[in-house]
Amino acid sequence: MLRLSEGKRMAKYTLVGGLNTGVDFAIFCLLVYGLSMGSIGAQLISYLAGVVNSYLLNRYWTFQVKSKRSMTELIRFILVNVLSFAAATLVLLSLEQWGVETAFAKIVSIFCSLVVNYAGYRLWVFKGMNQQGNQASEQ
Repeated sequence: MLRLSEGKRMAKYTLVGGLNTGVDFAIFCLLVYGLSMGSIGAQLISYLAGVVNSYLLNRYWTFQVKSKRSMTELIRFILVNVLSFAAATLVLLSLEQWGVETAFAKIVSIFCSLVVNYAGYRLWVFKGMNQQGNQASEQ
């Protein structure tokens, strides 16, 4: 059973994820449908916009890390997002190859990246950080 604090954290992550998804999806559609950009280029740009938003909101609001940013944290965050980007892009391109509409394929790829990101952020990037930025005791 989840502790109340973990449920609250997951709810915040869901809200941030919704905002990130909106940013990512809107920019992707603007680039693909408005500017006729290819899926890979649009995916890269839209995903990066969502990543910047994600880092700031998840660090300071979802996981409430108060300590200074460390190079280790930033590298871990980038690595999780590279893995997530690769997984999401693989899903997007695979679904497009199977004839799925690009916008729907993008939605499915977003869900893939949300799962990878939460696990990576919670278990590796912001693991055990409490509100003061100190290592929280493991219970």
